[in-house]
Amino acid sequence: MPGGFRRGWLACGLVIGCTLPGPSAFAAPIVAGAGEPITVRSSEIRRFDKNSDSARFGALTFLGGLQFSSSDGRLHGISAIRLMPGGERFVAVTDNGCWITGAIARDDDGRPTGLADVAATHLTDLAGRQIAGKALGDAESLVIDLDSRTAVVGFEQRHRIWTYDLDDLGTGSARNLPLPFPVGELRVNKGLETLAIAPKGSSLGGRMVTVAEHSIDEAGNLFAGIVGRDGGHGSVFKVRRDEAWEVSDGDFLANGDLLLLERRFQGIFSGLGIRIRQIPGASIRPGALVDGPVIFEADLSNEIDNMEGLDVWQDDAGRTRLTLVSDDNRSIFQRNIYLEFIWSGESDQPSGFTSSQ
Repeated sequence: MPGGFRRGWLACGLVIGCTLPGPSAFAAPIVAGAGEPITVRSSEIRRFDKNSDSARFGALTFLGGLQFSSSDGRLHGISAIRLMPGGERFVAVTDNGCWITGAIARDDDGRPTGLADVAATHLTDLAGRQIAGKALGDAESLVIDLDSRTAVVGFEQRHRIWTYDLDDLGTGSARNLPLPFPVGELRVNKGLETLAIAPKGSSLGGRMVTVAEHSIDEAGNLFAGIVGRDGGHGSVFKVRRDEAWEVSDGDFLANGDLLLLERRFQGIFSGLGIRIRQIPGASIRPGALVDGPVIFEADLSNEIDNMEGLDVWQDDAGRTRLTLVSDDNRSIFQRNIYLEFIWSGESDQPSGFTSSQ
């Protein structure tokens, strides 16, 4: 990630404790807590715009959020998060090589009110040994496949994609997946920031894609690829890059379109921003150069920080929700933030699409 993010900015706020229900208040988890329980303090974020009560922002409607912290250092550096069906449990990874699991407490309207059952443990390598440290443990992207009960993690610095059994997080051995492009095309700290699985009924047919943060070709476009058992360099596609923006995560809508979370940092006091681009799913194919409209944008007038994680999921009411999470980079000037939005675009279901997810 950019060095400017490591230096931080003056966007810190007061963290106060909140009372959470005990573990018995949550249903049996789809993914059990991995590792050792840790204590987390949190406070609610009730509005996204710091200067107004506006709720609609582009294609998104703000639902609620959390600011959270812990004295346990393993909670720092969250770089990707995935919510389980219904939005109660979550799995996250950090750029220091840890799994973070837990539950989201919610009010009667489904707004997030706190975190509970939070646990942490180290990721493991191909031999089942715990990974320690940034060089080997720089996990930046994550997907969860409940059909195969696997978690897939993308790493940078030592660029690779590893898959884990979901029921053995922190104890089982990783397995290697081939990169869809030559590893030499990836910059040291600008690698695999996005992993996402397309809906089964989309043109990609349930395939997984990856997009690099800032690993570019001679024309300045981002390397991306379709990951799978056939792998190989023939699965490469490119994403058009805007000079000021870098990809930090992504996920698919139910209609097969890919949402890419991007960020920019151009100075401590005013240069932080995030946006989301919507890439038409039908355009993603080997050899293609893809692009799409910006459907959401925010800056320091909003409740943002170094937003690194994006997840798209369906709530119990059938609404599409987006979760964003930040990486505090272990800085006193940065915050761990969890945000939820409802997809309010005019339509995310083009004609002729058959969903099987």
